[in-house]
Amino acid sequence: MLTLYYAPHTCALATHIVLEEVGADYSTVRIDFATDEQRSPAYLKINPKGRVPALVTDRGVLTETPAMLVFAAQSFPKAKLAPFDDPFVFAEAQAFNSYLCSTLHVAHAHRMRGPRWVDAGDAHSIAAMQRKVPESVTACYELIERGMLKGPWVMGERYTICDAYLFTLAQWLEADGVDPGHIPRVIDHRRRMSERVTVRKAITQELA
Repeated sequence: MLTLYYAPHTCALATHIVLEEVGADYSTVRIDFATDEQRSPAYLKINPKGRVPALVTDRGVLTETPAMLVFAAQSFPKAKLAPFDDPFVFAEAQAFNSYLCSTLHVAHAHRMRGPRWVDAGDAHSIAAMQRKVPESVTACYELIERGMLKGPWVMGERYTICDAYLFTLAQWLEADGVDPGHIPRVIDHRRRMSERVTVRKAITQELA
């Protein structure tokens, strides 16, 4: 049994979707950001980073979305959600997910997580970071639009873990000030993802 610790409207949704896609036996635990539950002693014992998601397995706890997505795909190979048969293509998938994690998500986080980088009382610096978000996040999506989406799915004709991750982050692009008209392929990908039964189920469970 796997246990996914999540909060609604976070990148935990990507792992949640993939657990549904592979047919895993799993349960979920909701972490309440409104009460800072992610910083509670009980949760910090599970994930000392104080963030979601965290995935409890019978071998220990995993954190960081790219790692969790690969773990799920490798644990359920019949689902064929990662191109393990081709080392180069798999590395490309890893590169895409790493970009989402280390660049796009970080650019997005500057809108509401400024105190991660500057003192909470430095209103000028926080405001400057927030003003930059539409430009920096738009640049990320334009790069994905032009050069990283290989077909109807991120990796081309094959649906993979990359698609769940891109869809999850794309939920926030309008709030980040991105004009959807500039990235029609990303928007079409988001629409098609939203129609998948597994995606709808994961979202419904998180918002219940």
